[in-house]
Amino acid sequence: MTNDEDAGEPDWETPLSLSTTPALLIHALMGSASAVHTGWASCVDETLALSNVLAMDDSAGNYVRLVEQEFVEDGKPDQVWHDWTLEVRIGSVLTTGHWQLEAGAHPSDWDWNAREARRAFERACVLIGRRVRETLAVEEPERADPIPRASRH
Repeated sequence: MTNDEDAGEPDWETPLSLSTTPALLIHALMGSASAVHTGWASCVDETLALSNVLAMDDSAGNYVRLVEQEFVEDGKPDQVWHDWTLEVRIGSVLTTGHWQLEAGAHPSDWDWNAREARRAFERACVLIGRRVRETLAVEEPERADPIPRASRH
């Protein structure tokens, strides 16, 4: 036994460390993503963000972020993409996964991509000691042109 073990149970605030790599994070968290990459800076265009959920650790500046965004593909103004982006920053390395589909895709495809991205975000938050709770949101119907009413005379 070491001196630490002689003292009884470890203190709950004892710092822990582990070694991982972007490849391991991609394997464990982003296996269902449409695209994955690493970088030093975020690829998210903040002006296109529809939602942004961020979890940070208390000391080292590491974070996990889930961003939902829509963008038009370069050179194809009629092709709108919807993207859920998971960013995991550990130290200076940013590991990113994208779940993307065309904005006009079937609702079940939207649900699947959103669910996969949310699950990856929930699992990634464990890396920085955070839990995720689901919440409800109400979507307003899209406003369409009013349908002309027939009048009887």
